[in-house]
Amino acid sequence: MSLHDEITACTLCRDYLPHGVRPVVSFSPTARLLIVGQAPGSKVHESGIPWDDASGDRLREWTGLTREQMYDPAQVALVPMGFCYPGKASGGDKPPRKECAPQWHERVLAELPADRLTLLVGTYAQARYLPEARALSMTERVRRFEDFLPHFFPLPHPAWRSTIWMRKHPWFEAEVLPRLREAAAASLA
Repeated sequence: MSLHDEITACTLCRDYLPHGVRPVVSFSPTARLLIVGQAPGSKVHESGIPWDDASGDRLREWTGLTREQMYDPAQVALVPMGFCYPGKASGGDKPPRKECAPQWHERVLAELPADRLTLLVGTYAQARYLPEARALSMTERVRRFEDFLPHFFPLPHPAWRSTIWMRKHPWFEAEVLPRLREAAAASLA
């Protein structure tokens, strides 16, 4: 059984998932761009396609990736911190289940090229992969993205709330997004 098949058959968190188990992940041994997000939302849970929602549209806009590029596992790995939709909480979705990343991430990363670029989308991914920067706010990690290159590129989550955040931080569009698009394109070249 392939690792992807093992993950899609996983039921580790079934007792905590009000909408049932449906791990959503995409990767292959040739993907040199890895996007680590939070967890699937309700639309992604329904479709089974990572980032198949408004947040995914915004993320593609930020990165300059086409739908074809983003959904080509030979180019882009899409690996959330929690692989299943955790359900609703007040003000949004519940946090990703804590079982997924320790259970699966190292095995997935071992299948990917060592020279990959990893986009860390949101605070959960940044907390796991940038432990030395935990004292920084998410905004500071994003602003200091160059400190984490060439391996990591921290980003805010592209949910609708990011529009408000972007208005408060115009440097994100002016300075960070052009570099993000360059880095993403270079990783696929």
